[in-house]
Amino acid sequence: MKSLGNFLFKYRSYTPLPFVFLMILFMNPTVATILAGLAFVIFGEFIRVWSVSYAGSETRTTEGVGGSNLVTQGPYSIIRNPLYFGNISIYIGIGIMSNAMFPFLTIVAFLFFTFQYYLIIFNEEDYLRSAYGSSFELYCKTLKRFLPLPKSMPEEIRSHLPLDIKDGFRSEKRSLQAVTIITIIILIKFFFL
Repeated sequence: MKSLGNFLFKYRSYTPLPFVFLMILFMNPTVATILAGLAFVIFGEFIRVWSVSYAGSETRTTEGVGGSNLVTQGPYSIIRNPLYFGNISIYIGIGIMSNAMFPFLTIVAFLFFTFQYYLIIFNEEDYLRSAYGSSFELYCKTLKRFLPLPKSMPEEIRSHLPLDIKDGFRSEKRSLQAVTIITIIILIKFFFL
């Protein structure tokens, strides 16, 4: 499972492509699906920008699991994996917007990406456990991987990193471009085809 997790980590930017292809092929957007899906997409992107505004652009690496800080503030004080939570929200939103084979394609995508991120997270947690030891263990006891349950962060593991929104948007440039392109494709289908 570890090698599959490493493989999925390395190619995580490409695993959505089969779903995007199917979405484009079978989309049937309506005003209601576009608006409902867009709410999920905006929420997911907000979470992602907020997250990388603390964690930095090293979250974009595909070379291997790592991290120069144990980030425990901002969205990381609510959920341990806010970037993946944001991604899943974006994928659900795009599925709803496109109304492609709804709800089946969206459900399959949700299940696939949840499975993918769990495998990736296990590898990331191995790294964080070895790099940050008892601090990471306490962090794991304080927060859940995917269930947002904000708790008071113990002072001994509270990170004090600067919030850099500008760097967050710069780091999210590719994700924002991809979401914008997919949204435009859906809107073209809705208005013109």
